[in-house]
Order: sequence, then structure tokens, then C-alpha cells
Amino acid sequence: MEKENLTCQLFKYDKEYFLVTRNTPEYFAKNFVSDELYDDQVSWLNFHSIADFENISLLCDNLNIDQLAVEDIYTKKQRPKVEEYDGYVFFSIRSALPAQKHLPNLTVEQISFILGESYIISFQEKSSDHFTEVRDRIELNKGKIRVKTPDFLLYRMLEAIIENNFEVLEEIQANTIRLEKRLIRSAHSETLKLIEQEKRRLAELRKISIPMRDVASQIQKSKNPLFTSENHYFFDDLKDSCVAVLEEVEVNKQALDGLTNLYYAVQGQKMNEIMKVLTVISAIFIPLTFLAGIYGMNFDNIPELHHKYGYFILLGAMFFITVILVFIFKRIGWLNQR
Repeated sequence: MEKENLTCQLFKYDKEYFLVTRNTPEYFAKNFVSDELYDDQVSWLNFHSIADFENISLLCDNLNIDQLAVEDIYTKKQRPKVEEYDGYVFFSIRSALPAQKHLPNLTVEQISFILGESYIISFQEKSSDHFTEVRDRIELNKGKIRVKTPDFLLYRMLEAIIENNFEVLEEIQANTIRLEKRLIRSAHSETLKLIEQEKRRLAELRKISIPMRDVASQIQKSKNPLFTSENHYFFDDLKDSCVAVLEEVEVNKQALDGLTNLYYAVQGQKMNEIMKVLTVISAIFIPLTFLAGIYGMNFDNIPELHHKYGYFILLGAMFFITVILVFIFKRIGWLNQR
């Protein structure tokens, strides 16, 4: 059996025991219901890829999952939703991971869940690790997870996804600080492009977090027996976390808007400096050009036109005017350094 085909991972546990099994979609499609599913244990089957449509469909058939739910697993970019069926609940959400260095946008992935009485099945659109903390809690028996029902495991998985959103926010905040320092040093157009890139990432994160908040709210209000009453307040906490993400998104958006305004202010200041230099040069040369223009006119009776030292007197006058103007500009601060 090739290692790359082991795209499924099964956790089975109770308060005294846990077991991890890694195998192929074909194995679990045939054996999950008959050999791996027990009423007295919680089973969590995670698909790290949904490429094997045939065996995922077979598994869902064996669990009596509606065909519409199977189609929703493969419907990309659909709005997150929760659908309650007889004996199970299906819902899908979108999750974000920090951007990789060669990708300007967020890494966004659709994740679908099927929650049954003693099991959860999660379908990841592509291979990525959202649930490391959840696995550690099961393996190390941390917290209440090993003594709780499957809906509490679901809460921990959704919490891990929201935590990914906070990590994305931290990355954007760090990038914002770097962009601010870069902008203060030099306002290049490339910096503005990076600012707009971070704004797009915030917009994507907001589009993910609002439906996530709605999903958490719908679960918290659900009367379905698969969501036990003692765990309802955990999902209320998830909703509060989503609200916190959205608030942080707005704070970071305002910070990036401030950087955009700073960019244009710096550009405006640079333009003012350029115009000041041009104004100084023009102010110096206007009187010199005026004098040169007068003595360049073709009249015979111009005063001092035939004076022996007229040329040197005119150059001295020009030099004197230049010195006086430079002195005046220095006094009013136009020639001072920044």
C-alpha cells in the first residue's frame, strides 16, 4: 500500500482508550460502518482529500447520507450552511490558512462535516493541517474531549478553524507594521500594491468569518438532539470568537486605510518639495532673465550699452540679486533640510 494513498485518518476514543488508524478511502468506505463504528466510542474520520469521489460516495451510501449532501461536499465556493437530516447533520464552512510566501492571497479551503450520534466525518478539500491541536488533545487526553460527546469534538474542530483566522490576522498585523516602516523610509508604488494586497486578504477573511458566525449561531440555537444542551454554550463562545475576528478585521482595515492615506500624503509632500525647488530656481532666474532681456533688445540708446564696464556691472548686479534671493529663501525656510 503506497503511503500517498493513506489520505484518511480515523480516531476512536473514550475516556480510557484511543486508537489512530490511517488507511485508504477504499478501506473506510467498505469497513467504517461494519468494523470501525461503535456506539460506546466517538469516531472521527478525516479525509485529507476528496479526490476519491467513488469511495466517498460509497461510504455515504453505507451511512444513509442523502445524495444532496454528497454533492455539497464537491460544490466549491458555496456559502457555508447547516442542514439537519434524520440521524445526522451536514454542514460546510470555509477555512483560511496563512498565505504562503509565493502566494499573495489567503489559502482558503472548503471543509465539510457530517455529525452522527457517535461519529464525525470531516472532508478537507485539499491536504492541509487544521486540526493539530485537536489531535493532541485526543492523544494526550487534555481537557474534556475524551469524556464528551461528538458535538464537543465538533466544537473543538471549529475552534481550531477560528484560531487559524486569528493567526491570519496576526500575520496581517505584522505585515502592516512592516509596511508602515517601509512607507516612512520610502513611498514607492510597490508599497501601495502590498497595502492593497493585505486589504484583499482582510476582505477574504471577512467573507469567511461572517458565515462562520452564522453557522455557530445556528448550531447554538438548534434543538437537534445531536447537539447536547450542556454543550450549547460552547457554540455560543464560537460565535463570540467570530465576532472578535470581525472586529479585528475592521481594526486592521482602518490601519491599512491609514497607510494608504499616509502613502498619498508622503507622495504629496514629495511633490511639494519638488515644486518648492522649481519655484526657488524660477524665482532666481526670473529677474536674471529680465535683465538679460532688457539688454538683449536692439535699441541704440540703451543706458550703459556702450559703457566700458557695463558687462561686468550687469554680471555683478545679477550675482547680487541671486545672493539676496538665496538669503531670503534661506530665512523663510525654503532651503532648509527636511
